[in-house]
Amino acid sequence: MSEDMQINPQRAKQLSENFSHVLSRIKSLNKGSPRVIAVSKLKPANDILALHHPPHNWLYFGENYQQELLSKSHLLPKSIRWHFIGALQTNKCRPLAAQIPNLWCVESVDTTKKADELDKGRRSLCEKAPEYRDVPLRVCVQVNTSGEEQKSGVEPSDVAALCQHIRQHCPQLKLQGLMTIGAIARSQDVAEGKENEDFIALRDVRRQVTSELALPERELELSMGMSDDFESAIRCESDEVRIGSTIFGERPAKKDAQITENAKEGET
Repeated sequence: MSEDMQINPQRAKQLSENFSHVLSRIKSLNKGSPRVIAVSKLKPANDILALHHPPHNWLYFGENYQQELLSKSHLLPKSIRWHFIGALQTNKCRPLAAQIPNLWCVESVDTTKKADELDKGRRSLCEKAPEYRDVPLRVCVQVNTSGEEQKSGVEPSDVAALCQHIRQHCPQLKLQGLMTIGAIARSQDVAEGKENEDFIALRDVRRQVTSELALPERELELSMGMSDDFESAIRCESDEVRIGSTIFGERPAKKDAQITENAKEGET
């Protein structure tokens, strides 16, 4: 458990400085205070605990792999608000929602079946832990704004129907917003004074969906922007950015990643 987990002071200092730098860059944009998801995939739980402690006391952490998230969630405080941001398999949705009570948001929903299974999983958790009955699992609909075949996400024209399904047929879920993974090449190639067209596209999709469903536009958040392009995303009205390597540094290969690390020696 986290009470027994050691934190390397030098590592904690570096993480805190990295995180402060990110917050400073965001503040300089003068675009409000978007939520920062610290993407901790393939990084040890010690790093997460360090940022969850003072001075930042950060709550929001993102993971891409279900088993890694499950392992870390058992080790770390329940006060953490986990975000699952990775590719989602339909048969893994129910156990994901059923086993992690402090799973705050699943950001990669792109089919009605996945939404239904998450709803069933959350219902199962609430039956075992009644204190969560009034705490719905938030979900974002992932939109493929770039048209890249290798990327997950629903087509923009189908987003409204999926959002409506979640709102009408998934009582254990709360539709939080829309998410996209913009093509990084588009962020790198944009001319000065312009922004990534994927971010503009998601903003347009939100406008269309909220109009079709008769919702206030700000009721649907936008989750877009990562380490290399979060400033562009914020300029395009992103409510949430998902930042990993800028905070935690380069990731190890998946085969070399460890759930916990020895604070003194850097070994598991």
